[in-house]
Amino acid sequence: MIPIIEERQIFLADASATLAAGAALAPGMRGGMVVTLAGELGAGKTTVVRGLLRALGWSGPVKSPTYTLVEHYPISSLYFYHFDFYRHNDPDEWESTGFSEYFQPLAVCLIEWPERIASRLPSVDLALTLTPQGSGRVLRLAARTEAGKACLAGFAATPS
Repeated sequence: MIPIIEERQIFLADASATLAAGAALAPGMRGGMVVTLAGELGAGKTTVVRGLLRALGWSGPVKSPTYTLVEHYPISSLYFYHFDFYRHNDPDEWESTGFSEYFQPLAVCLIEWPERIASRLPSVDLALTLTPQGSGRVLRLAARTEAGKACLAGFAATPS
């Protein structure tokens, strides 16, 4: 496993705060980034992605790709791919999907349930983990590369 370069943790009281956290990450997204989102069902993973995409100007629907496996959001000169590997039972399924072709220099890949395909994933820049706490959730952000660290620095500078 790649070591954590830097990490932050923030409490998110509700869905609005979760959307705002996603929006705060948006300015730091760069082509070639891989961002994972871990947490149990209903933890807020897709809500973070929705906040991020809304902040970048996406006005269409943002839904969990649980059944489609991937949703594509073309924004400006970047391509955003939102993956959900909840239904993957075997990391070897990765080989038959062709998803490795989506990981390009002009693409940002957002991956829910990364633990289901961990051995197949390219290097992760930023690992997000959502954990329920009381009536809200805790968001842990772990930068694993310099690109992830730069994104996290922008997140830390954003007022909550």
